Amino acid sequence: MSGHSRAIMLLVWLTATLTVHAQEETRTMEPLNRFPRMMQEYVVARIRALDAANEARIMGLGTEAEARAYVEELRGKLPAMFGEMPERCDLNVRTVGTIELDDLTIEKIIFDSRPDFPVTANVYVPHEADLPAPGAIIPSGHSKEGKGANYNQAVGQLLARNGFIAIAWDPIGQGERLQYPGGDDEDGQKVRWGTLQHNYMGNPQLLVGEFFGSWRAWDGIRAVDYLLTRDDVDPTRIGVTGCSGGGTMSTLLTALERRLTISGPSCYVTSWRRDIENELAADSEQMVPNAHALGVGQHDLLLCNAPGALILLTAEEDFFDQRGAQESYERIEHIYGLLGAAERLAYYAGPGGHGYPPAMRDAMARHFCAAAGLAPRASDEQFQELTDEELWCTESGQIAEMEPRWVWQLTAERSRELATRRGDPSGDELIARVEAVLDLPERDGPPDFRVLRTWTQRGYARPQASQFVLETEPEFGAQAIVTKLEDERRVAQPLTAAAAGLDGSAVLYLPHLSSDAEMREDEFVRELEAAPAFFACDYRGIGESTPDTVKPDSFDGYYGSDYFYAAHATMFGESYVAWRVHDVLRTLDWMASFGYDDVHLVARGYGAIPGALAALLHESVTRVTLIHPLTSWAEIAESELYDWPLSVIVPGALEQFDLPDVYRALEAKGLTLMEPWGARRTPAVVEAGGEAG
Repeated sequence: MSGHSRAIMLLVWLTATLTVHAQEETRTMEPLNRFPRMMQEYVVARIRALDAANEARIMGLGTEAEARAYVEELRGKLPAMFGEMPERCDLNVRTVGTIELDDLTIEKIIFDSRPDFPVTANVYVPHEADLPAPGAIIPSGHSKEGKGANYNQAVGQLLARNGFIAIAWDPIGQGERLQYPGGDDEDGQKVRWGTLQHNYMGNPQLLVGEFFGSWRAWDGIRAVDYLLTRDDVDPTRIGVTGCSGGGTMSTLLTALERRLTISGPSCYVTSWRRDIENELAADSEQMVPNAHALGVGQHDLLLCNAPGALILLTAEEDFFDQRGAQESYERIEHIYGLLGAAERLAYYAGPGGHGYPPAMRDAMARHFCAAAGLAPRASDEQFQELTDEELWCTESGQIAEMEPRWVWQLTAERSRELATRRGDPSGDELIARVEAVLDLPERDGPPDFRVLRTWTQRGYARPQASQFVLETEPEFGAQAIVTKLEDERRVAQPLTAAAAGLDGSAVLYLPHLSSDAEMREDEFVRELEAAPAFFACDYRGIGESTPDTVKPDSFDGYYGSDYFYAAHATMFGESYVAWRVHDVLRTLDWMASFGYDDVHLVARGYGAIPGALAALLHESVTRVTLIHPLTSWAEIAESELYDWPLSVIVPGALEQFDLPDVYRALEAKGLTLMEPWGARRTPAVVEAGGEAG
């Protein structure tokens, strides 16, 4: 090879090498995230174990007595999932109009499911029926029109033409019941209709011990109450059917309402396991608190009403996994067989995707007629679609004209009531309440850990950084990822404080979103990195375990990955906050095992809540600095608008304590509060403890 050729090859090699190095340098500036599937694998492992146990339990039942005992056991679990229902108020029914079709009348009514909490509804009444007629309730799916969506109209008309008296109503946050008037979106709302309003209302409700699904179900229970005020309705024959979100509510109402004798959920029932495996996020009323913890599946909710007549209505190409629907049906079928009620059960799998098409509606009507002792006499072909406006019960199409109480106002009232009840816990009482609410796993010694390759080019305040993966919940693969900055002369030395010639003092930093990015880009954190011993912890679901699941770039979306795991945490009877507190406590245990037992804990934003709670509970924390901490959970619960995610919320917390109680207790550890954030994640003033910067 000539010298010229060698020179060209060298130039090509050098150019390629420099290009690769440039690309690597570019990549190193992206936040580190080497474990983006950790949270998904964690919840999948847990739900698979629960699902296997549930299947073995049900399929292992062998007698009618055992089946009946299982159903009674399920019913006994309902209060732990749905809470106590409110006292019944006067329905205050107002008939505000009627629509006459050839063979039925549509009555437009408004009733109160709670005081000053109006529900707009349409009642489908056949002109000819054997009285008293069977009744039916039709909860709506997630359609903007609510009761006026064409499939709800079609179901109402079909049931009426087959001899039922049926009622369809607007869900909270849909149709005529939008909850955030006075905004500037296309509907004049401050929060978009439907599932976004559901989550926006539902997340703060968890703080005060409420569940949005119970609120939605209560409207359905009061719809049954309304039907039973009518002399023309037979109280022994009442059905429920709805599609999608209405299938959810049909399932929840089947579990809760013993007066229902016929059920037909459409395009909802699958299994929690399939939903989690498929990364299918759902809205607030679909995430039943404590369901996983109690070993209750979607099929179990339907079994609460066994042996009532039941048809599962599914679509072959639905995003609600057909496999899960079939698995649920097999378990239901086994129980019904033991109860001698196999003839009351049916399964329909129609072509196409998500929805409630005519063939499915006809299958529902046939099953409902058989269960009610009626001969089918009409099909969906007779459907006459009306406009949404024709079905309105209010003049404007919104209950805002009635000046009702809004859900967020009722949540605020409950928050203030709880503040009076719980008082100002402190000392050992506060610690006991915090531990009870968080319900953390037992800790026994420091966690096992892995040592990752040392980073030298991340742009931290010191060039050497050791990386550790702490096995914080090893049974299901949960981890905390810890970075320790090293002096060059000590990088190969033991980790212990004593060997490093330190006195046991250290800084532990908990980031808002990524310790790697914040260690490089935040000036305050870079000053902290000058400490003799500096550690940073990416707790669960943050930084190096930020999920890449659900859908691309969805982390902070209202149906996003952060919400997805936070919602399932509530179904495990836990919270994302508690999971993260556990990670921080295990990190502190691990540090203490190496002699770092005098820790200045510094936490920012999302990290400030688990940081504050861990600092309260761990004896090695002697100083605390919180940057942009949430002022109080009560501020979220009592505000119309807020900007914090579900992942900072602990269900039931405000029944026992609030964050200012924790901040006051941390004054003994030299708490500093820097630029606290209120409900809108904007600067606020904190009255309790610390120093506002």
